[in-house]
Amino acid sequence: MILRLSAALLLTLLAACGAKNDLKDPPVPLGDFVLGHNIIVAENVQKVPISRDASPAEWEQAMKQAVADRFGRYEGSRIYNIGISVDGYALAPPGIPVVAAPKSVLVITANIWDDAAEKKLNPEGHQITVFESLSGETVIGTGLTRTKAQQMEALSFNAAKKVEDWLLEHPEWFGMTRGELDAALKEREARIAAAPPEETPAGDPAPAGAAEAGADAN
Repeated sequence: MILRLSAALLLTLLAACGAKNDLKDPPVPLGDFVLGHNIIVAENVQKVPISRDASPAEWEQAMKQAVADRFGRYEGSRIYNIGISVDGYALAPPGIPVVAAPKSVLVITANIWDDAAEKKLNPEGHQITVFESLSGETVIGTGLTRTKAQQMEALSFNAAKKVEDWLLEHPEWFGMTRGELDAALKEREARIAAAPPEETPAGDPAPAGAAEAGADAN
């Protein structure tokens, strides 16, 4: 795991991408979805050597909030349970020269259950690796510009978004055909395009609580 994470850090500039804070947009179509259990486990999380420290409890809280923010918006009647294991991370520390500034990365494994059918829908856990968005500050390493809590919130936001992307690859889990999903996605895009523009442009995700967390520079 440590070697995998270390290698991933070297690829950040190629693989990282900006994440629009899309939580104000209509949620993506997932049939009659409503979030049931939101289970996050981080007791076996591993840390890359060059990283700020974060406890399992801190990761569980950050990831649980990100899942709730994204999937708690649905008001369907069919319950789906999401379980996530936080496997590994690196949080860019402060005080590192720009030329060697490490990047932040998070690795999780996601699973989903149909509660009514009492059935796990994915045969094997789906592993996801995410980085902080690639912007001016992430190029130099966010250890110089963000607190630990802000880094964790951004990574958890991006991880929850990637879980959403994964679910969209399997419309059959939610009683939809690929054609129905594509049509629903096009309708959603049209609604977003027709909506009045926001007063403030969307940038890096800044979930609720980031401002209060700003005082924590550990």
